[in-house]
Amino acid sequence: MTGMTIHNFIHDERKRGMALQIVVLAVVLWLGYQAFANALAALERNNIATGFGFLDETAGFAINQTLIPYSEQSSYGRAFLVGLLNTLLVAAIGILLATVVGFVIGVARLSKNWLIAKIAAAYIEIFRNVPLLLQLFFWYFAVLRALPHPRASLSPGGGIYLNNRGLYVPDVTLLPGFWLWFGLLLITGGLVWLLWRRLKNASGSGVFSSAWGRWPLLLAAGGSYGLLLYFLVRWGAGPLIELEFPHKTRFNLVGGLRLTPEFAALLLALTIYTAAYIAEIVRAGIQAVDLGQWEAGRALGLPGPVILRQIILPQALRVIIPPLTSQYLNLTKNSSLAVAIAYPDLVSVFAGIVLNQTGQAVEVLALTMAVYLSLSLLTAAFMNWFNHRMALPTR
Repeated sequence: MTGMTIHNFIHDERKRGMALQIVVLAVVLWLGYQAFANALAALERNNIATGFGFLDETAGFAINQTLIPYSEQSSYGRAFLVGLLNTLLVAAIGILLATVVGFVIGVARLSKNWLIAKIAAAYIEIFRNVPLLLQLFFWYFAVLRALPHPRASLSPGGGIYLNNRGLYVPDVTLLPGFWLWFGLLLITGGLVWLLWRRLKNASGSGVFSSAWGRWPLLLAAGGSYGLLLYFLVRWGAGPLIELEFPHKTRFNLVGGLRLTPEFAALLLALTIYTAAYIAEIVRAGIQAVDLGQWEAGRALGLPGPVILRQIILPQALRVIIPPLTSQYLNLTKNSSLAVAIAYPDLVSVFAGIVLNQTGQAVEVLALTMAVYLSLSLLTAAFMNWFNHRMALPTR
């Protein structure tokens, strides 16, 4: 009986494969445990502290750009959070701007206008083939650092100043009552949208299909929304929003919101560099759509921009989105080059200053790598979900 069982196991490909996977997994886990144990033993022999208790210790250094309250008396954990938020800020804005610029350049690359097509092609070839680090240095040292000093700031008006210390703009403070009005606007807008969807769906079945049944309800919903906006602007905007304008002193500018040159240079470099790759992805996606779709749109008498927006791009997205995900991941990871110009991102603050002060390389680097891994997995999961939503139904 035992011989028959062994014989069946040997000749069962599925069982052999499962057993092999179990053995490989066990070996990998054992090797990982041995590496971890050896690392702990080496740290103990060199009297190096282990664990994440250092996150509660006082940092003792300043950070020039923070989205949350931070001081030199804050903890290393707080510094980690500041660096993480700065990384998320530049990555989120960079992804948004790179997507917009990339789509515009990609569409322009296919323009029938010779000059526009050649300018788009030159943009792609230049910025895609120059290393990102060199572009970062160019924007930071050759452009932003060459701006005039604060006393000779460039000012287009409206409380906006530009100099070699950054861009100064009016700072907006939202007072407590603002969120009440904002919530009411969201609720009212949501109700109007739901009513519109219901009427739109009902129109197909004959209900509210006539103007006499549909427009009074739409006017009532739109009127209530407009009335709420009127009250917000008439009585709510003054005490709910407070503006602080920057102003000149003898040697510097004070007040307002300052965007540092480091942030601006990093954002420019990431946006322009990534947009060049996105433009090629968009061009390839549009050209992947069958030419018959263009001809069908022209046969219906639709203008070119409408054909592109309503017919071509929705079909091209199924080709565009998968490689677009890789560019979003690359932009987020490339933001770590901020350490070259001292922008206080996660790598510069946590894997740089905190690591040098604490000496706990294993914990600091493991936590930093875990953050970037988590950001990449979350971005990929969202883009996969979006790709599934945008995929064309198949028969």
